[in-house]
Amino acid sequence: MKRISLALVAAAAATSLPSIAHAEDSPLSFNVTLTTDYRYRGISQSRLKPALQGGADYAFASGFYVGAWASTIKWIKDNGSIASVDTGNTNVEIDLYGGYKGEIQKDFTYDIGVLQYVYPGNKYKDFTTANANTTELYGALTYGPLTVKYSHSLTSLFGTATTSEDSKGSGYLDLSASFDVGGGVSLTPHIGYQRVASFSDASYTDYALTAAKDWAGFTWSGAFIGADVKKIGGVSVYPSPSGKDLGKAGLVLAVKKVF
Repeated sequence: MKRISLALVAAAAATSLPSIAHAEDSPLSFNVTLTTDYRYRGISQSRLKPALQGGADYAFASGFYVGAWASTIKWIKDNGSIASVDTGNTNVEIDLYGGYKGEIQKDFTYDIGVLQYVYPGNKYKDFTTANANTTELYGALTYGPLTVKYSHSLTSLFGTATTSEDSKGSGYLDLSASFDVGGGVSLTPHIGYQRVASFSDASYTDYALTAAKDWAGFTWSGAFIGADVKKIGGVSVYPSPSGKDLGKAGLVLAVKKVF
């Protein structure tokens, strides 16, 4: 069971979730980000170290959109070091997504879509019933500054499985808001809950508070991020090779350019 727990990856939305952000009025945009830690749903994907990220989005006039996003990661190779199995030398995550955004009424919008996480060359299928590659459906409602979003896995969740069951059907509930606090600064509080099917010890709550400001053509941000993960035998369910808790609270700084 301990080895299986190492196969799960998760994180916080504050710094890295793929998003549709367009330069001026162009339907096609590109983005590049340098961050001090890649956190996804509260859990570090880069061993609490810096990551380089980038993506491209295209928004159709009809409301449909497609995109691709990638980030450097360490967790797949690290899990092999911890569990003494060959999980592969994958050092990148590639996300492919598409969906539709629409308006129900003024200031009340919705967003539905599908997101495929791809980890090229991962070898999870060699030693477990699950693959690290993961597919999720998502739906979100936004009213004014508030957004509630739910993501549901159609496959096992990032390679997590037990000897008899995988984590297909896991869900992530995300509540966030965005406030303009003056001086061009936005403040974004977030709280989320990751439910891991067939592996309740890996379920947890994550949180974040992000401040961001556009300056000199870049978006600069700082986020306090953490996750309330369980420990088994005194060790975090989400450990680094050295035993550090990858969900521990910390400050994440990032700079992003959209063009």
